[in-house]
Amino acid sequence: MTYADVIIDISLEKLDKTFQYLIPRELEKTVGLGTQVVIPFGKGERRIKGYVVELSEEPKIDSSRIKPICGVAKDSLPIESQLIALAGWMKRNYGSTMNQALKTVLPIKKKESIKEKKTVHLILSPEQAKVEFTNLVARKRHSVAKERLLEALMENPEIPWEEITGRLHIPSTVIRDFEKDGWVKITAHRAYRNPIRLEEGECRDIILNEEQQQVVDTVLSDWKQGRQETYLLYGVTGSGKTQVYMELIAKCLEQGRSAIVLIPEIALTYQTVMRFYGRFGSKVSIINSRMTPGERFDQFERAKNGDIQIMVGPRSALFTPFSNLGIIIIDEEHETSYKSETVPKYHARETAIARAAMNHATVVLGSATPSVESFARAKSGEYRMLTLTKRVEEKPLPECEIVDLRQELRMGNRSILSNRLVELMEERLAKGEQTMLFINRRGLMGFVSCRACGHVIKCPHCDVSLSLHRGNKMQCHYCGYEMEQPKVCPDCGSKYIGGFKAGTQKFEEVVKQRFPRARVLRMDMDTTRGKHGHQEILEAFSNEEADILIGTQMIVKGHDFPKVTLVGVLAADMSLNSSDFHSGERTFQLLTQAAGRAGRGSVPGQVVIQTYQPQHYSIVAASKQAYEDFFDREIVYRRMMGYPPAAHMLVIQINGPVEERAQRQAERIAELLHKTDPDALCMGPSDATIARVNDVYKKIIYIKDKDYEHLVKLKDAVEAYILEENDWKDVSVWFDFDPISGF
Repeated sequence: MTYADVIIDISLEKLDKTFQYLIPRELEKTVGLGTQVVIPFGKGERRIKGYVVELSEEPKIDSSRIKPICGVAKDSLPIESQLIALAGWMKRNYGSTMNQALKTVLPIKKKESIKEKKTVHLILSPEQAKVEFTNLVARKRHSVAKERLLEALMENPEIPWEEITGRLHIPSTVIRDFEKDGWVKITAHRAYRNPIRLEEGECRDIILNEEQQQVVDTVLSDWKQGRQETYLLYGVTGSGKTQVYMELIAKCLEQGRSAIVLIPEIALTYQTVMRFYGRFGSKVSIINSRMTPGERFDQFERAKNGDIQIMVGPRSALFTPFSNLGIIIIDEEHETSYKSETVPKYHARETAIARAAMNHATVVLGSATPSVESFARAKSGEYRMLTLTKRVEEKPLPECEIVDLRQELRMGNRSILSNRLVELMEERLAKGEQTMLFINRRGLMGFVSCRACGHVIKCPHCDVSLSLHRGNKMQCHYCGYEMEQPKVCPDCGSKYIGGFKAGTQKFEEVVKQRFPRARVLRMDMDTTRGKHGHQEILEAFSNEEADILIGTQMIVKGHDFPKVTLVGVLAADMSLNSSDFHSGERTFQLLTQAAGRAGRGSVPGQVVIQTYQPQHYSIVAASKQAYEDFFDREIVYRRMMGYPPAAHMLVIQINGPVEERAQRQAERIAELLHKTDPDALCMGPSDATIARVNDVYKKIIYIKDKDYEHLVKLKDAVEAYILEENDWKDVSVWFDFDPISGF
């Protein structure tokens, strides 16, 4: 017998209540995950609709008490069924409860108040209106408000309600009196909150260069043959990937289908949306975490009703309820923000491919610095590679030079600004050109390095940097190896060894002291807290209200400032030495993206990369914008160490308020894993990078395997074990497949 867990009403905020029903034999082939079914409910067995969220062969209660499903709903909304099926896919492939997955794909959990626009229509004939107006004036106790309203309606028979109560200052009771007397009719229509406050775009076509057109033609040719593939659009910075996206979307819209465009940061939303809005006008909308619940609710409603055809936004935009989705574009696909940090820890890339398969839609992954995983899949033929090798209008790539900070120290320069960077900044200020200073803060978790020779303290077993903890202890967060922080460099004996930390505020002070007449803007989490913080700073810099923009990674991704001719990378080592096997990849990507901001206008650009490790392959490759050189070195390292994409990795995180209890439960899971598969490469448990947060202790177990499905089965075994036992109430267990950051 097959049973279905059914949710009765997906519009309710609490989705944690399901009811189990029997699937009759005649419906077994038609009832699946996400199917809307008709079921008997309650004592009166009234027939209502619900959605199947889980299938099983075991009854959860006495089987004699389980009622059978009556049938499949005939007027069900396919998009809601599809999103629930997607939630089921996420539950299995990323590890979570079905409720957690549902709350992810159905982000509007609470129905917001609906805004209406009302219009007052005069239904009296002109002759009748004149008579009634004369009667109003003739009355001894006449109403001035009624006279004014009737006079206004005689001039304009249709007036918006808010204009009457606002500009005319006439009470709503007067309007209702007119309605009772049969003088006016009131109509209302839904008014959607629109986060885009601009005039309609021109919907103009664009002219593609030869390379761009070739990419578009390749995809269109596949569409004509009925092929819906996943493409990796690998194009150098400034090669016009966005123009290709827009042309593909235009062709998709011509077929009556919709498009989702994922972007990695809120900071990119405004500039990206302006480009799309200029081409497609009101067919475009946006969604992001800084919008009000009402705005978010309305955007999903507009998409469901077909009022918009393009949604632009970060990870959550992937779940826009388009009923006829044709293309999903993931811009800057290498970005870590596409991986969810909360359960289920899904990756937007794989989830987009799964959703596209349900819609027979196309996925385009775009980047100048693709993730190692995506590039490896493209080289193996799993994705189809499309390339753009030249910048738009044949503009040259910026000239890039590496400054060795060890040499600066030997010369007596202890400033965060190298002599060469100061020289070039002075030139830009004299010419009236702009400079961007990028502070590579990603991976700030306390690595230890020598400023004299550049040596970094690494784990002898995992080849990642050891993280510095309180009490001068250093630890590897992959295998648990520990050591004391050395007081002198073990490589050269220098005393200039310690944690490398810095902040944007400190850099801003230094720059202002060195260049007192320069206009300086800073862009980081502190200066962009407001709803429009990113937009205001970027607009000010774009309008040339500042000479120098200082910021973290949010300033180097996708922005186009023609006046920027110099980019300085102040601390390349900060991401290079994070306690994470992705550190080389992250460094190459950030440096290449930063370099790509220079020279996008008519004047060629220059880039200065400051580092203590000038010979490192990721820094050398980034200075040349040579992605394939970097990839060839990085993939050898991944294969040697068994890291993704050479193998897959499952991280199990065990959290609890009592450290001994969390450790014991983690050890029980490790024992279970060894029993389930004695050959599994299992490491840990060990402490997480931040071992305690809000008095919750975190333990980590790592498992590596070349077969992703094998890891899924091990995850299933752990989930089943936890469900069978009754002593897990004070301990939570999270799963993360192929993590993109350290733990």
